[in-house]
Amino acid sequence: MADDLYLGYRGDDANTPFGKFFKPEMAALPAHVVEALEHGPQGGMALLAFDEAGSVADEGYQQTENGYGVLDDGSYQVSVRTDMPGVTPAMWSWWFGWHGCDTRRYKLWHPRAHLSAAWKDGSKDGDARREGAQRYIGRWSLISEYIGSSKLNGAIQFVAPADMGCPPDGDGAVAICARLGASDAPVDVGWFIHHVRSTQAGAEMRSRFWMGGPYISVRKAPGVASRAVRPIAARILGNAETSARNLLVHCAQEMNHLAGFLPELHAAFGDE
Repeated sequence: MADDLYLGYRGDDANTPFGKFFKPEMAALPAHVVEALEHGPQGGMALLAFDEAGSVADEGYQQTENGYGVLDDGSYQVSVRTDMPGVTPAMWSWWFGWHGCDTRRYKLWHPRAHLSAAWKDGSKDGDARREGAQRYIGRWSLISEYIGSSKLNGAIQFVAPADMGCPPDGDGAVAICARLGASDAPVDVGWFIHHVRSTQAGAEMRSRFWMGGPYISVRKAPGVASRAVRPIAARILGNAETSARNLLVHCAQEMNHLAGFLPELHAAFGDE
């Protein structure tokens, strides 16, 4: 990533059709997230196991909808719920396909933490004949952002919902699923799902992350986690408990922030 990255908009960054949606002030964390942070780390039995990842698409709620914890294997798990009045699941499918080609779009999402974004394939908006999730599934998004005070240069590799045990996307729900790794080294460190389902008020996103421990591997060599890649993984992940807490905060901030104006943004640019 470039060394001249900066937070927020500068110069003529806002001189775009979507520039008016850049909002530097962010809302306070929702009460249920604050409560989870006050509770502190959870025990492993209260957290969603990776081999049950697809159950996030089941009806109802899970034991931990908002929380984090460090497991015996050295990994950590994070769960966050975001309530989104007026939003539809399809708007999030559109967003993940739309924002990845332009850093200025990416910064709309989290103005205090996002630095840059680009598709690894170098294309802008990709094949215009693709719609919804087909705009991002199978592609790599190269991002630079802060998680807490640590800068992450990441490679997000979007996969089909079925790859993580989730049902196909439909009108009532979508699952954005991905492998997360480094953009500057062939090392992967975790997985995540953002499951978005319709509610009477709009939609709710239920995010799940599994990071570190057995999820660290050399890219294109599944199951390999040699000593050589541990320092790289440690640079990305940092202290497990601190990183888990910071990830919970970051996810809650960015998802709540974007949800506040996503309906208007989608109404203006959803046909692109």
